[in-house]
Amino acid sequence: MKFYVGLHHPSAAQHFERAFISVNAIRTRRKPLGCSEWIMDSGAFTELAAHGGYRTDVLGYASIINRWAVEGSGLVAAVAQDYMCEDFILEKTGLTIADHQRLTIERYDALRERVSGVLVMPVLQGYAPADYVRHVRAYGGRLELGAYVGVGSICKRNTNVAAIEEVLLAVKRERPDLRLHGFGVKTTALSSGLVLDLLESADSMAWSYRARVEGRNGNDWREAKDFIRRIETQPVQNVLVFP
Repeated sequence: MKFYVGLHHPSAAQHFERAFISVNAIRTRRKPLGCSEWIMDSGAFTELAAHGGYRTDVLGYASIINRWAVEGSGLVAAVAQDYMCEDFILEKTGLTIADHQRLTIERYDALRERVSGVLVMPVLQGYAPADYVRHVRAYGGRLELGAYVGVGSICKRNTNVAAIEEVLLAVKRERPDLRLHGFGVKTTALSSGLVLDLLESADSMAWSYRARVEGRNGNDWREAKDFIRRIETQPVQNVLVFP
């Protein structure tokens, strides 16, 4: 599994092989990031949790993606402007899970029409495993064989690893060919061999929160380095191979 470390400041990316960086952090930046690979996040959590919707429309986001989608930039994918489905987000928007799934696909379609030279990563949304299966089916032929797909609304369930495993298994049983990216997957979930087996990649900024609560600098890239080392060396439980 590839791990993309979440970073507040793009200037820190030069210290890492892979990084996961919000569009909000590189909106006006022109200087290359300096890492080998990185994924652009749409800033979905901040936008929906704080504002109940996206302040940047599809055209604006697409223009930023296209600016970075040049040879040598290292940009692997740009995450579509999805709509998370946790209860507190639904309360913020006043919409249903089905609404958020529909809007997620609509934004994905609109972005794909306007972005060239880099993958727009579709995102599966829901809460119960069956929700995610329905969303896979709603995407239909948009998800080509072996598509690289994000799995959203799981970051708040890191203390319940079984719930994350059930969601990933449900998606894989429906479409075993999909290559899955887990958003905001923390160390607890990453200690599950099943989670590691089911994911193609994952990102996390848990290192920053941990540093802050322990009285250290939550913006120090060296804290992120220590976090990566912990992930790479921590014991893995229940190592299984998904058939």
